[in-house]
Amino acid sequence: MSARVVRRSLAVGLPLALLATVSVAATTAGAQDRHGRPGPTARVTGSAVLGDVPLAGFSNGLLPGTVDDDRGVMLGGIGSDLYPAGRKGEFWTVTDRGPNGQIKIDGKKRRTFPVPGFDPAIVEVRVDGGHVRVVRSIPLTTRSGAPVNGLPNQPGRDEAPYTYDARTPLTYDPNGLDTEGIVRACDGTFWLVDEYGPSLVHVSARGRVLARYVPEGLGLTGTDYPVVEALPGVLLHRKTNRGFEGLAQLPGGDLVLAVQSPLSLPDQDAGESSRNTRLLRFSPKKRAVTAEYAYRFDPVDVVDPGEDDTSELKISSVVAIGRNTLLVQERTDRTARLHRVTLPHGRGILGSAWDDPATSPSYEELTAPSAAGVPVLRKSLVVDLGKVPGVPGKIEGVAVTGRNTLAVINDNDFGMTDGPDAFDANGRLVDSGIDTSVTLLKLPRPLHG
Repeated sequence: MSARVVRRSLAVGLPLALLATVSVAATTAGAQDRHGRPGPTARVTGSAVLGDVPLAGFSNGLLPGTVDDDRGVMLGGIGSDLYPAGRKGEFWTVTDRGPNGQIKIDGKKRRTFPVPGFDPAIVEVRVDGGHVRVVRSIPLTTRSGAPVNGLPNQPGRDEAPYTYDARTPLTYDPNGLDTEGIVRACDGTFWLVDEYGPSLVHVSARGRVLARYVPEGLGLTGTDYPVVEALPGVLLHRKTNRGFEGLAQLPGGDLVLAVQSPLSLPDQDAGESSRNTRLLRFSPKKRAVTAEYAYRFDPVDVVDPGEDDTSELKISSVVAIGRNTLLVQERTDRTARLHRVTLPHGRGILGSAWDDPATSPSYEELTAPSAAGVPVLRKSLVVDLGKVPGVPGKIEGVAVTGRNTLAVINDNDFGMTDGPDAFDANGRLVDSGIDTSVTLLKLPRPLHG
């Protein structure tokens, strides 16, 4: 392990885990049976940590010359999602857009990109004892083979990018992706979701972007790959940095995309206070959205006791556990809960008045959407993740590994923190000390029971 300057972080050691059971009668940590008695608990059976891998060496080994100075940042940020790779203990992961943070200049926050040449990558890892080892990595590239960086796409819509010290503006890039969820199709290609568009991205087995599906009316031009406006235009109202994050692949091949947070409809204040978000069903065969589902978060102080800011609610993971059944994660940065949701037949709210930004009150403004006639997805609590000890904070990826076992991965944000002290006087990262880790969990009952 190379020497690192480590900053003490309040996030270290926070209890957080992702696990589940789909049997309605089953109980797990934090749940009770019908008589109010505590049920069997889940437990951690193992944990593995990703060692120090200099980011420049990683990136330049895939696409030479992409990173000239990594500012002391190590490979991380691969915990945006976790998907089984076929062999026991091996998983597909995906980095997010790269190291980034926020610094206030003249009282206003600026988004920093300390390694602007970083190319988001698909990373296959193996859990080997207490170590997470990189098996292979696949860089994302455009149609011509150029790297796809993580820079914002559109001025006026996305945050303006700046250098590590927030002093010098960087250039927007329409090819840039803020990648999050990942699944692998039976033909060996990958599907990813992105927060900028928000968009659904089809990627070849070698990492070339085949198509990027975006909301109608986005008007994204200048890309070196095909852009298809195939998603509902209402998604143009996504909250900044809160586009698609969760992605699941149903057994029949359809994809389910989760909007991380409520849309800003009719304005930002409404979105910040709303508990209503949306899931989309996309058919790769039809290359179209076939259904849109209304999903309502639990109150924030139920998800995270002591938290009173509703805008902290997010969906970071959705996992298929049946033909039309999902595990849906509701979280804050400190804790989370996992729910079982069965997708109904039909188009849901797709094409309805709730997809019209002019509708007043908007779906996001409704405090009782079911009473207003909105077909909100029914859900049942599977587990209160904050009551499972031994798992690091900010879990964003979950994978089913057996009939009663799961693996979860955290997002360490490349060791980045916000504020002017993120880098020392020499422009080198002051690492948060939070590692990327995969945690193995055993459930008290089989997933399919």
